[in-house]
Amino acid sequence: MSDIPLHSIRRNKARANYIPIADSESSETMPTLRTNTTIATTSSRQNLRAGKRKERYADDPEEEAGLLRGEEYEDQSEDDASGTSQLPSPKLKKQSRGSAKDHSRTIPFRPPDKFQSRFPANIVRNQKYNAFTFLPIVFYEQFKFFFNLYFLLVALSQFVPALKIGYIVTYIAPLAFVLTVTMGKEAYDDYKRHLRDREANSQKYLILDSPADDSSSALAREDAYLHTRSVPSSALRVGDLIHLDKNQRVPADLVLLHTSDSSGTCFIRTDQLDGETDWKLRVAVPECQKLDEAALARLDAEIYADSPIKDIHAFIGTFTLNHPPQGDGSAESVPSVSPLTVENVLWANTVLAAGSAVGMVVYTGAETRAVMNTSHPETKVGLLDLEINRLAKILCTVTFALSIVLVALNGFRGLWYIYVFRFLILFSSIIPISLRVNLDMGKTVYAQQIMNDGEIPNTIVRTSTLPEELGRIEYLLSDKTGTLTQNEMEMKKLHMGTMSYGFDSMDEVAHQLEVAFGAGDHGHMRKASLSTGAQLATRGRRDMSSRVRDVVLSLALCHNVTPVGNDDGTVTYQASSPDEVAIVTWTQSIGLTLVFRDRARIDLRTPAGAIISFDVLDIFPFTSESKRMGIVVRDRQTGEITFLQKGADVVMAKIVQRNDWLEEETGNMAREGLRTLVMARKRLGPQLYKDFKTRYHEASVKLEGRNEAMAAVVAEYLEHDLELLCLTGVEDKLQDEVKSTLELLRNAGIKIWMLTGDKIETARCIAISTKLVARNQYIHEIAKLRTSEQARDQLAFLQSKLDCCLVIDGDSLQLCLNLFKNEFIEIATKLSAVVACRCSPTQKADVARLIRNHTKKRVCCIGDGGNDVSMIQAADVGVGIVGKEGKQASLAADFSVTQFSFLTKLLLWHGRNSYRRSAKLAQFVIHRGLIISIMQAVFSAIFYFAPIALYQGWLMVGYATVYTMAPVFSLVLDRDVNEDLALLYPELYKELTKGRALSYKTFFQWLMISLYQGE
Repeated sequence: MSDIPLHSIRRNKARANYIPIADSESSETMPTLRTNTTIATTSSRQNLRAGKRKERYADDPEEEAGLLRGEEYEDQSEDDASGTSQLPSPKLKKQSRGSAKDHSRTIPFRPPDKFQSRFPANIVRNQKYNAFTFLPIVFYEQFKFFFNLYFLLVALSQFVPALKIGYIVTYIAPLAFVLTVTMGKEAYDDYKRHLRDREANSQKYLILDSPADDSSSALAREDAYLHTRSVPSSALRVGDLIHLDKNQRVPADLVLLHTSDSSGTCFIRTDQLDGETDWKLRVAVPECQKLDEAALARLDAEIYADSPIKDIHAFIGTFTLNHPPQGDGSAESVPSVSPLTVENVLWANTVLAAGSAVGMVVYTGAETRAVMNTSHPETKVGLLDLEINRLAKILCTVTFALSIVLVALNGFRGLWYIYVFRFLILFSSIIPISLRVNLDMGKTVYAQQIMNDGEIPNTIVRTSTLPEELGRIEYLLSDKTGTLTQNEMEMKKLHMGTMSYGFDSMDEVAHQLEVAFGAGDHGHMRKASLSTGAQLATRGRRDMSSRVRDVVLSLALCHNVTPVGNDDGTVTYQASSPDEVAIVTWTQSIGLTLVFRDRARIDLRTPAGAIISFDVLDIFPFTSESKRMGIVVRDRQTGEITFLQKGADVVMAKIVQRNDWLEEETGNMAREGLRTLVMARKRLGPQLYKDFKTRYHEASVKLEGRNEAMAAVVAEYLEHDLELLCLTGVEDKLQDEVKSTLELLRNAGIKIWMLTGDKIETARCIAISTKLVARNQYIHEIAKLRTSEQARDQLAFLQSKLDCCLVIDGDSLQLCLNLFKNEFIEIATKLSAVVACRCSPTQKADVARLIRNHTKKRVCCIGDGGNDVSMIQAADVGVGIVGKEGKQASLAADFSVTQFSFLTKLLLWHGRNSYRRSAKLAQFVIHRGLIISIMQAVFSAIFYFAPIALYQGWLMVGYATVYTMAPVFSLVLDRDVNEDLALLYPELYKELTKGRALSYKTFFQWLMISLYQGE
């Protein structure tokens, strides 16, 4: 490979409006799982409500991942260039709304109608056409191809008496038939989209209205639903207060104000937005959670929301309480401002999983994250159709040349220009209209064969014009969750240094745990203590049961899992990470069960049936930058305080005490494709914890450098010299036959990319376990790139090591695309495998388009969730899987399957046959028309170059249909190898991707045969 001259890349950092992110902005924002600190100061109120809040509330880098940052770089550069030292107030922003790029808003409770009318209507619209645009767009899509335009011109020419040859109906009928079928299909598909849109727009929602008279407030408190009205989703506007019930779809982007749970939390399902099936925890604004629902509508407050962006992992806003409600004990009415993050927001198209909630609409319609991450479908055209279109141009040129030659041989006598056009029409059989009809009928047969294949049951062909494309795929872009994996985690290994337990020996762990906790009350209080193991260790006589108890107890406490009761009385565990659910489910299976969890307390049931309780003092959530999560708990029975932490081995190795087994065992588990977590703990004395808490609070109320200060305090007091407890190995169950499918597709010459919204660590493990990465193959990780120099260095390294697998996060990917698009895609498309993590839905689609445009190769995208729809629609061939995440991807795809492994037969067998058959069929139909045209030319030459038809009217129609239909049917059912051979030797598929079945070489071979037979 010729080296790509990276030295020629410009060093201009401001290219594409990119501004390097300062180090101070790269630290993690601690999500508001802890109590939000209320900032109450009158003098700084305007500053906090400022438009340029990015300086005050830095975005979480994890939440920013997977984003198309182009607009934000531009906004950033403008803000920085302004150089204003004082932040503008929202009022100033509203005055400067002439700037089209500033769509931030400060929304008061009970906003006036004039204010609400500024923002887009909350209407879902996925239709491609309306009554006025249907015919023009459909006709344009059909006649923009020379192939169809040629038929139209030939048909219209028959209305000119001087050019009329034969019956007009023989020219008009085939074209009208093709157009009618196409228009009918488009109209039906768009009508179905209209019905789905109407259903979504007409869903009813409850809006909370403020009482007309404040004297009725007492009555309103008794009946929270007294002042509500039901409106359709399309009538919702910015500033409305919406009441949501369990399993109700969120109709617009909302700020969560109140939940039915006293802790102010609720769970949502986001599978149609980000593809993850785990429930996500959301937190209500603390000031609003203290009130009842009826009081919210009378609140004197306002919400600031930043301009809408595509990033579903980030939100910048504030909640300002101008006058706290009377009777809450406040001595004076002091306005307070609280920051809002993504944890306080419910995005549109998510579903409330449990309880009820009240939220304020901040973005509607086209400004919602769901709509901004959805691209409108394009009309897909197969590569074979484009190739036939090019051949049609060549044949038209040949026809015109032949006509000129015949007229020239006659000496250009009489109305020679009329004779030229008559010859053109006579020779139009070279490009017969029956070619389009035959190809479309063939495609219908291929689609039926796919849907009737018993080995890939329930497969649906939704776009019947693309079966041949399945035989030309060179790049496969796949989602991870639900596509390659089942998203079902299972604890497989537990390594404790001197002891290791596999999946088959977990009953021994359960026995040790039962012995440690004891069957009765004897010694239970002391044995339940977290410090027992440490005391035994200091005496050098720590027995195995005590170690097992400490390990299992720590795993049962260090997490963000919440038990949720179902309607049938069962309990399910919910958390933002399936790994945590797997570990807590495992602790339950061996006897230590999580029975209660809120933001302040955790209750566990021991094997003996006793309940032990712990106070949750602090939580440090997992982030992609920290790669660890921690929790400080206090045993209610003994008062002992313990800091527990688990995380990735790369960060935990520096935090735990020195050991000689962690690195080796982590490598062993990783090679098995297991997701590893290191568990450690540290005992805290009362005074040490008090000092930590004081310092931590001081850091948390800082406005500048808050995140760095908080992280520094945690590192100083907690994150050092931790006792290493264990290493866990969790397996993410793969879909059936994923490994063999990927191997077959790779052998067929298809390059596979995995695009996921998940974390880098998770994606890396799945790449190994699915054998997407070959054994001992080098995996190169690129994450958190900030500058053009860093990006250039990484590209230079990749260029020298094209045999590696690239794992890249969304931010770094976007930076590379902004600064070095051509260089990056040139290198990446030559790698054996690429894994892109933290990708937004739009970013997935952009990657698909980029590969298509750069390589000019056929790209297939496969996914199963609503977040994969844009990617599926952007591909040459989109495949949707019907799975746990619903049918949204399946409905938007060209082909719908029920599992990933069906791709093998879909591509290697059906794709192969469809392409080869259509290629032969197209050339045969052209050959058939050429024979007649050659005969016509010989006939005209013999009879003094007269432009008279050799075969009249219906005889020609019969020749193009009935008389020659046997070869057409035989070609539609033709196969060159049997099915077993095609699947046994996937290398046969490589030949198809070179396009040799229909090329200029084969075309001219058929041309020579036609010339010989016609003469």
